[in-house]
Amino acid sequence: MTRKAYQWSGGAKLEEHSKRKHEILREYFSQYLTVRCQLPQQEKFRVAVVDGFSGGGRYECGAAGSPIIFVEELRNAVERVNLIRAANGMKSLEIECLLILNDFEIEAVNLLRENIAPLLADIAENASRLHLRVEFLNMAFEDAYRQRIKPMLAQGRYTNLLFNLDQCGHSLVKHETLLDIMRLSVSVEAFYTFAIQTLLTYLQKSNPAALTAQTRHLGVDLGNHSAFEELLSRDEWLGAAERLVFDSFASCATYNSPFSINNPDGWRYWLIHFANRTRARQVYNNILHDKATNQAHFGRSGLQMLSYDPKEEQGSLYLFDVDGRKAARTLLLDDIPKMISNAGDVMTVSEFYEGAYNATPAHADDIHEAIIESPDIEVITPEGGERRKAHTISPSDILKLKAQKSFFPMFFGKPDR
Repeated sequence: MTRKAYQWSGGAKLEEHSKRKHEILREYFSQYLTVRCQLPQQEKFRVAVVDGFSGGGRYECGAAGSPIIFVEELRNAVERVNLIRAANGMKSLEIECLLILNDFEIEAVNLLRENIAPLLADIAENASRLHLRVEFLNMAFEDAYRQRIKPMLAQGRYTNLLFNLDQCGHSLVKHETLLDIMRLSVSVEAFYTFAIQTLLTYLQKSNPAALTAQTRHLGVDLGNHSAFEELLSRDEWLGAAERLVFDSFASCATYNSPFSINNPDGWRYWLIHFANRTRARQVYNNILHDKATNQAHFGRSGLQMLSYDPKEEQGSLYLFDVDGRKAARTLLLDDIPKMISNAGDVMTVSEFYEGAYNATPAHADDIHEAIIESPDIEVITPEGGERRKAHTISPSDILKLKAQKSFFPMFFGKPDR
C-alpha cells in the first residue's frame, strides 16, 4: 500500500470507512473496559494499549482519531465503572494504563502531542483513579514493535493487551509480527485494518493458485484495474474476499472476524478483530449488531458462515441489522442441534461457544433464543435443573439433544474447505 501524503498541520480528512471503523473501536473499547472491570473483589485493572499508526489525534473536521478515543473512553470508564460499583456496595476500582502511540510521520506525532495534551491535563487534575502513562514513538511500526514496544510490555509485565493496527497509508504489518503479537498473552486482542488490494497483491505473488481457486467463479481478471473497480461493489466479491481474508489470517489467533467495512465505495477496506478468548469474539459480534451496517458479511448467517459455495447455493448479504438477525435465527434453529449431534448428544455451553464463535456473525441473544426455542435441545444447569429463559443461559450449562428429536441430518453440512 502506498503512503498517503497527509497535510498534518490541518489534520487528515475523515473518510467514511474510517468513521465507521472508529464507531466500532470506541464502542468495543468502552465495553471491553466494562467487562474487564466487573469482578466484585477487583480493585485494580492493568492494561496496555498500543496504537501502531496513531496519526495526529484529530481529523480536519475535529473528529477524534483513535488515540483520543482511547483516552476519552479510559476516562469515561473510570467514572462509569465506579458509579456502578458504588451503587452495588463494591469497592472503588483503579485503572492503570500504558498507552503507546506510534507514527512514522514526525508531523503527526507533534500534532498528536498538541491534541492530546488537554485531555491528559484534565485526567491528571480530575481523574484520580485513572493512572495513565503515555509513550510517544516516531518509528516504522515493525522497528518500533521489536525495539521499543515489545520490551516495554515485557518490562511492565502487562497481560491485558490491545493493539490497534490501522495501517492506512503505511506498509503492511508483517504476518509473522501479527503472529508474535497474538502470542504475547492469552488476553491480547488486536484490530487490524488493510485495503483488500494489498492482500490480493501479496497472494498473487505468494499463492496464486489459492487466489485463482477462490475467485474463479467471479469471472473477472483481478489484474485488470477497471474490471476490479467494477467488481468491488458486488456482493459475490465480498463473499470470495471474506474467505480469502479468513484463510490468510486464520493462524494468527483463535478467533478472527473477517468482515469488510460496509462502504458506499465498495468492499475495499477490511477491519479484523483478533482475539484468543471466546468472550472477546462474543462481545465483538454483539457490538457489530449495535452498530448495524458498519460492517458486512456475505454467505451464510448461521453457524457456518464461511461454508457458502457459490456453485451450489445463493448467498445473502448480512449487515448485522434487524433483517439479518431474523435470517440468522432461522438458520440457527437447524444449525445448533446439528453441531451438538456432531459431538455426540451433549456438550457444555462453553464448548459450544468455542466451536461456534469463529464461524458465526450471530448475536449472542439470537443464539440463546434459538437454543431455547429448539424442539431438539434441552439446557441443563450444573445442579440438574432445566433452563427455560434465554438470558439465563450460562457457559457451565449443558446442551443435550432430546430423546425424541425432530428430523434433521445427522452431520453438519459439508466440511469447511
